[in-house]
Amino acid sequence: MTDVYPFEFAPRYRKPLALLGIRPDNSRVVVEDGTFSAEFGRWTLTTPLSNIASATPTGPYKAAKAIGVRLSLRDSGLTFGSALNGVCLSFHEPVRVFGPRPHEALTVTVADPEALVARLASPR
Repeated sequence: MTDVYPFEFAPRYRKPLALLGIRPDNSRVVVEDGTFSAEFGRWTLTTPLSNIASATPTGPYKAAKAIGVRLSLRDSGLTFGSALNGVCLSFHEPVRVFGPRPHEALTVTVADPEALVARLASPR
């Protein structure tokens, strides 16, 4: 079974994100066949569901720290952000997308954070 979770795009951030090639039509989280995939414009993070240690609804975030593709220098976390609320996922084994080191966590600003958290808690 495939479950798709679109990103929420706050109206004030749509145009700046579109300049980076990040739009609603190319940004989503997909959970299927034991795999988690977050697509955010040209950036994609894919990992087995078994690698997800936790998923927690979070926010509200400050726009300066959450909008766009963000790296955290403090904890090697990665953010795919288009709104001010989302889900923070932590990984058992860090996942490399880009930057100086693999990512221990990923924040995604999906439109329905609670549904994504519930799906990741479900062993389907």
